[in-house]
Amino acid sequence: MKQGLAIAALAAAALAQGPLSAPVFAQETPRDQIAAGSAAERQRELQLLGITAMRPTVSARPLNAPDITNYDEAKANPYPKLPPLLVTNIGQKVTTADQWWKVRRPEIVEFFEREVYGRIPANVPAVRWHVVEEVEDKVGDIPVLVRKLQGHVDNSAYPELSVDIMLHVTLPLAQQGKKIPVVMAIGSVFPRQMGPAGPYIVAQPRLPSPISQVLARGWAYAALDTNSIQPDNGASFNRGIIGLTNKGQPRTLDQWGSLRAHAWGVSRAIDYFETDKDIDAKKVAIFGASRTGKGALVAQAFEPRVLVAQIASSGAGGVNLYRRNYGESLPNILAANEFHWFAGNFLKYGAVGKTTNDLPFDAHEMVALIAPRPTYIAGGALMLGPPEVVPGDAWQDTRGMFMSLVAASPAWKLLGKQGLETDQFPPMETFLGKGDIGFRQHPYGHTAAPNWPTFLDFAAKYFN
Repeated sequence: MKQGLAIAALAAAALAQGPLSAPVFAQETPRDQIAAGSAAERQRELQLLGITAMRPTVSARPLNAPDITNYDEAKANPYPKLPPLLVTNIGQKVTTADQWWKVRRPEIVEFFEREVYGRIPANVPAVRWHVVEEVEDKVGDIPVLVRKLQGHVDNSAYPELSVDIMLHVTLPLAQQGKKIPVVMAIGSVFPRQMGPAGPYIVAQPRLPSPISQVLARGWAYAALDTNSIQPDNGASFNRGIIGLTNKGQPRTLDQWGSLRAHAWGVSRAIDYFETDKDIDAKKVAIFGASRTGKGALVAQAFEPRVLVAQIASSGAGGVNLYRRNYGESLPNILAANEFHWFAGNFLKYGAVGKTTNDLPFDAHEMVALIAPRPTYIAGGALMLGPPEVVPGDAWQDTRGMFMSLVAASPAWKLLGKQGLETDQFPPMETFLGKGDIGFRQHPYGHTAAPNWPTFLDFAAKYFN
């Protein structure tokens, strides 16, 4: 197998499984320096906000730790009342699509841009795409063409920094000359070490790789390297697209974090798809898992050209309700190793003296920004083992994500579509997909792999 294809295929397969190991940093900076730089930037932003203390984080493991998070469903819902989705900021009920598009949706967008994920500055430079390499080969028994692309961001206003977005597109040769759908995974396109799931996670069924499943349907598969857009740490706001746009200066409190920057990169990849003679840019699906699942939510919510997405195991800061006492907590995603995903303003919601119930928003409102387009939400499940074992995908709280979808569904109904088909949490491995929100959980831990077949069936309804 030629090197270009080997990188693209192996990377795509690893990316599609979902991250099981630590992030791969774009730079070669030692980890301790990255951690120190992230902590320093977080402290700078806390000082700007006047915050002197943050609420404590919780632990995922071991299960007998004094700061262990809650995994008891009976204690998971201390705040049962959510902010109303279809009521405007001045208290008017939203009963028409016109009210949604002109009033309520812009209110939600403004809030999440200013307070949670950050605003994209007006002066972001343009991107120019070019093909670096094309290689013909096979993925399994499918002849393919692999395009390695680079999107050069105009740095003429600040030559000290260079940003080149990396994108691999794999096309089935049998479909050349046709406009075909594309499924794009967001994350690192380079192979990462995929450690064993461990003896207390049920062995997964053997399935073809996600890239093979996509290609077998006659669709293209793309992999977008988000680290080439913005490094995934808080020490690097002076680098990547955020650093280039700010000419190496610190970000302001309402400016974008890395999730919004990566979502901007998704939009630039779609710009390229619109120029590719082999891609139907009106049929774009995206995929992300865990932290890139959060990124997939942000990308689909803010980019209307994303037709459908698989948002897997996104947890807190993604689809999961904040008003849950289960698994990952708000203080955890605001800690020094994760705060950079968000705008600096988001830090104030983790300050001492506030509670989760003080939030003027919740995740169902962010999910509703996707409506009326289809989306597929997936996750793993709780798998208890000895005290030292991570309990499967419980940290991401699949039930909390389901509850968020139930609360967001009225937006689809308002816009003439069907949201989630039931408000009853389904049995394990039950696929919900009759409406325009798909949902499935599996018992195989923190991986997206078992949900790919049903996701592709769900996407096919809209691609075909």
